[in-house]
Amino acid sequence: MTTSPYSRTTPLASRSDLEKNLETGFKFLTLTFALGIGLILLAIATVIFIRAWPAISTFGLGFITNNTWNPVTNQYGALAIIVGTLVNSFVALLIAIPLGLGTALFLSEDFIPANIRTVLVFMVELLAAIPSVVYGLWGIFVIIPLIKPMGFWLNQYFGWIPLFSTKPAGPGMLPASIVLAIMILPIITAIARDSLAALPPELRQASLGLGATRWETIFRVLVPAAFSGIVGGIMLALGRAMGETMAVTMIIGNSNRLSFSLLDPANTIASLLANQFAEASGMQVSALMYAGFVLIVLTLIVNILAELIVNKVKAKY
Repeated sequence: MTTSPYSRTTPLASRSDLEKNLETGFKFLTLTFALGIGLILLAIATVIFIRAWPAISTFGLGFITNNTWNPVTNQYGALAIIVGTLVNSFVALLIAIPLGLGTALFLSEDFIPANIRTVLVFMVELLAAIPSVVYGLWGIFVIIPLIKPMGFWLNQYFGWIPLFSTKPAGPGMLPASIVLAIMILPIITAIARDSLAALPPELRQASLGLGATRWETIFRVLVPAAFSGIVGGIMLALGRAMGETMAVTMIIGNSNRLSFSLLDPANTIASLLANQFAEASGMQVSALMYAGFVLIVLTLIVNILAELIVNKVKAKY
């Protein structure tokens, strides 16, 4: 029995030692890069934890539940700052998710000619290239004056709701969340659009062939099929929102007071670090490092939840 020259074993048998060594070296190189990223992250977390240890040993978990931040008396509690970080990020997501998903659907479907769609895709992606300080200046001179009358209206007619129980003072949680939503919009839009574009065309054709309308196909077939990628993009945007510094610092008001009103000034962990780290000394540096370590843990929790959600949705669809 003769062996066919086209059998699978022929290319492997004809490979030279140089090719095998190059393949082995490439695998080793990529493994080194992957381990290097993990080691860098571990080194960053370790250094921050070591620098934060004096505050951790002094305040313990009371640092998370206490609301007093007073460098003069060396009393530090990050409850209001942690709440401000979470509220700012989630309000921004509530604004950005419908806009981002709607934009992704509009750009992935043939609603407009291809040349116009290309220009719109470029403009959406260009939002990610704008420096955050420019967003902050735009928020100060455009967003705050624009939404201030709306804030007074919300307080006048819906002041019985805790979210609008105070009059707007200018900088605050609501304008910071709006600017942050615009900043994370390109992330949600780009990843959702890529997830929808990567779906096999047979899904759309089969749904339309069975008599479904275009909108039924989009919301009952395409979106569920791309849901894992969409959720991954949303969680990535959430992590980006939790760590945003300059634009939020310029707009949020930098108040360490705990308030349930979106119209009040607030603060985030990243803004606190940007404002106080340059002039901090002694225990204050350790407390700021503790706050940074809390932010790392929150980001890690967000990424773990994203991975669990994505895997669960992938298993379902």
